[in-house]
Amino acid sequence: MPSLAADSMNQDSNPDTEIRALLQELWQRHLPSTQERLDLVKSAVEAASAGHLEEAVRAEAQAAAHKLAGNLGMFGHKEAGEVASEIEYILKTYTPTSVPSLVTFEQQLHQLLASYL
Repeated sequence: MPSLAADSMNQDSNPDTEIRALLQELWQRHLPSTQERLDLVKSAVEAASAGHLEEAVRAEAQAAAHKLAGNLGMFGHKEAGEVASEIEYILKTYTPTSVPSLVTFEQQLHQLLASYL
């Protein structure tokens, strides 16, 4: 005879579905801060492209990219997290010659996340 605990686990309970639903709820809750971080990165890339990336903006965008890299991976956006890591590295070692790569990675990050924002 099956145990009562086993019966209750089988009734309307799918751990994978529950985990996905929880992650989706968390993603929605963190979406404003994620968008804010993406905006900071975009602003820094635009400033770099215009030739006037200030140190404070660069540092703030580097920190935002670092947080994005971790959060995006946690929410299942592995490739976007890797791109955010690339942006973080470029901002950490920033030189004016790195602007084209920075622009490319920022555009790629936006494309990877566009349907989730």
